[in-house]
Amino acid sequence: MHHPSLLFFILPLILPLSASWPPSHQSHFTKHRRKSTAPPQEYVEVTRPLPTDSLPPSCTLLILSHSFGNTTDLPPTNTTYSPPPDCTWSRAVLHLSASANGSQHDRMAAVWLSEAELLRTSTPAPSADGVLWNVRKDVTRYSSLLRQSNLTLSVMLQNSVTDIYTGFYAVNLTVLYYSIAGNANTINAGSLPISLFPPNQKPTTGKFQSGPPPPKPKNPLKLDENPADQIIPISATGEEGFWFKIESGLDAVHQGIQIPLNTYRAVIEVYVSFHGNDEFWYNNPPDTYFESNGLPKTGSKGAYREVLVKLDDDIIGSVVPFPVIFGGGINPLFWEPVVSIGAFDLPSYEFELTPFLGLLLDGKVHSFGFGVADALSFWLLDANLHLWLDNGAVKVQAGAIKFESPSSCLERESNFRQLDGEFEIEAKRENEFKGWVYSSAGNFTTSVFTELEFENKVKLNKNGTEKEVEQDVKETKRVEIKDYKGNVVSTLRVERKYPLRIRSSSLPGARRNTSLVTTKLEQEVKEQEEDGNSKISLVNRLKSSGWMFAQGEDVLSGAATTSQKYQLQGSVCYTRRVLANNGVIQTDTEGFLCQTATS
Repeated sequence: MHHPSLLFFILPLILPLSASWPPSHQSHFTKHRRKSTAPPQEYVEVTRPLPTDSLPPSCTLLILSHSFGNTTDLPPTNTTYSPPPDCTWSRAVLHLSASANGSQHDRMAAVWLSEAELLRTSTPAPSADGVLWNVRKDVTRYSSLLRQSNLTLSVMLQNSVTDIYTGFYAVNLTVLYYSIAGNANTINAGSLPISLFPPNQKPTTGKFQSGPPPPKPKNPLKLDENPADQIIPISATGEEGFWFKIESGLDAVHQGIQIPLNTYRAVIEVYVSFHGNDEFWYNNPPDTYFESNGLPKTGSKGAYREVLVKLDDDIIGSVVPFPVIFGGGINPLFWEPVVSIGAFDLPSYEFELTPFLGLLLDGKVHSFGFGVADALSFWLLDANLHLWLDNGAVKVQAGAIKFESPSSCLERESNFRQLDGEFEIEAKRENEFKGWVYSSAGNFTTSVFTELEFENKVKLNKNGTEKEVEQDVKETKRVEIKDYKGNVVSTLRVERKYPLRIRSSSLPGARRNTSLVTTKLEQEVKEQEEDGNSKISLVNRLKSSGWMFAQGEDVLSGAATTSQKYQLQGSVCYTRRVLANNGVIQTDTEGFLCQTATS
């Protein structure tokens, strides 16, 4: 069995094209190249610059410098974290800089502080000439931990060095602290955040308070703008990393937690990634296809995966994760030197739990759990529970107003003859929750509505040698906070779409155990966010095409082109266009002018 932190053992394609098809036809590859005189190449993930990138930090702290060699089956590498003394800061950025050379698989890595995950990332596949890369992530949402001293910081990057796979990963981790005047995050942890509730407003007798409604703040429901007072990790023991390993759709992981009685807001943040037999879950035909054609069955379960978030065994949220493609996936030549969307900074997913405080504030231990519908081995998952505490009350009162059990619909359709056919899946889930919370700031009602829509179509043609994957995911979330008079205090609406298109053709090569694979891939993230005062939209579109000649898991030769456009519009605008051809960036332009969005 392979260790859960490997990104991954070489995966035979979940779809064997015939019982005698060469085993080189797969979806995860490595590259073996001779060393040349070329300098190490920098790999990049195309994304927006952080607002702090143009500012000098108030202080910096190097917290880890380590080379990851033979680390398989070892626990995470640990060090002690304390913030720099006499440093005033309101925002924090985690900077990971790394390098590697030699032949090696891509690997998965994560950073935890006191067992709470701060970053999940993957490495590019290195070469004999060497590669280097940098990841910067705003970690202000973890301020309550970053202000504490003598905490354990853990880094997991399990690597295996052999005569063939010789690459070591040298990693440096630094925290950069910034002082930005007027930022609500400068408040001390444990006080009521002025970005959400007015600190000087005191309740009158009874449950309600009088007076004018508080002003509408900017992004009060965003964790990076309004960090929690306490973070409780929902994680594993740490012997093989602090992530839980989910082996099948029947697996359920959970942890009992008793939250403080003065909690007035709660959010759960989930980190998840998929590996091994489920690294390419979105291209799976159903099990009946394998059975009917007499193919070796891996239990593909079809192309639907849904991460389920549970409270005391009740589903309170779910997400179809964004299909991040790691450095050896589909065609590794696509990801030189521009990696796929999210490969260096995998997204986390947030679920508002405030409507459930009427249940949670009873002084008892409650179970927070997770599962993955139809999962194969394996998924890595953990979470952080963000809590906001009321120092003006020993116990916060709360109650439920509306709790609609999640409604869901899942339809599957298969139509195939021998090795050719079409497989379609459509799914939809809706959640709606509402609850009131009475703290020292007054009585407020939080309403949460989420909707998930999913469509996937897999087509196989020409005796299974041609394959098309079309997948569309749409998520809508609305969170609204009202005072006792019905005045809207805060609102947040987020809509996300992430379509995926893959078209590939595979032919046997002239040599034994070889294949010629041509592939076109399109991947996109579309986001719109409104908070009542402002609107932000993002379009991040990536297109790749190319071919490769492979023997087994090794890419012998090939060519690839990747283009990407990143466009952000709002109070601040940013556009970047990148074109890479055969491992070299041909154009890389950026601009800061707002413009009309194009499709």
